[in-house]
Amino acid sequence: MKIRKAVIPAAGLGTRVLPASKAIPKEMIPIVDCPAIQYIVEEAAKSDIKEILIITSRGKAAIEDHFDRSPELENVLLSKGREDICNQMLNISNFANISYIRQKEANGLGDAILCAKSFVGDEPFAVLYGDDVIRSKYPVCKQLCDAYEEFGLGVVGIKQVTKEAIQKYSSMKVDLIKDNLFKITDMIEKPKIDEIMSLYAILGRCVLPPEIFSILEKTELGAGGELQLTDAMKKLAQTEGIIGVDFIGKRYDMGNKLGIMKANIETALDHEEIGTDFRQYLKDISTKL
Repeated sequence: MKIRKAVIPAAGLGTRVLPASKAIPKEMIPIVDCPAIQYIVEEAAKSDIKEILIITSRGKAAIEDHFDRSPELENVLLSKGREDICNQMLNISNFANISYIRQKEANGLGDAILCAKSFVGDEPFAVLYGDDVIRSKYPVCKQLCDAYEEFGLGVVGIKQVTKEAIQKYSSMKVDLIKDNLFKITDMIEKPKIDEIMSLYAILGRCVLPPEIFSILEKTELGAGGELQLTDAMKKLAQTEGIIGVDFIGKRYDMGNKLGIMKANIETALDHEEIGTDFRQYLKDISTKL
């Protein structure tokens, strides 16, 4: 079945990137000249997603404004002969049909996904975590959608991480199917050392069947006293199995300061407007390190 809808949870407070996130949503922190969430929405659009729901919270109206039209700005740009920039602004508002809903309390990722139940209906859907920007010529969301169409099972984007890092994420029980595809039959959120199943963790992307909602509604609160999406996916893995895609792409964790800096530097190096000058700048300052 073709994946037509995507959900982007973007309701978190961004405490790891304070004080920047005190005044602006962390999802609006720029990577060179585009806010992080624009990269995520573009990835969904390039994966043939037509309908996107962004889950926000109080104080995140800037996200809605960014993907809306701005006739005043467009008129100013046109009056100054900046049609190229004006067209870029128009394109932002035409990536997909974007809807918004608020998660009224921070009760975990599972609770955020439950907010999307009426939007999703009875069809499978993609989830793109609002903290994770992934650069890839083959959009990671599309990689997962292709796997769903092949196997008809829930799909998660996975990568191997260090033993220290796995305790902050989720650990998967995996069996290789072929190439970069795995069958996942169990998982655990934030495992202790003796609970680690493998060093594969879910990082930022998944495609889920609509059955996940009924599972979430019956799932007890987990790590941190919150409703964890991983706990619901664990039940799905144990009953039906889930496909893991060791995705092709470079992930940046926009929920921490080092991840933000890495994203900016590596994106700037490839930027068509400033890439050459920025590369020379790095060469110049590297002699002083």
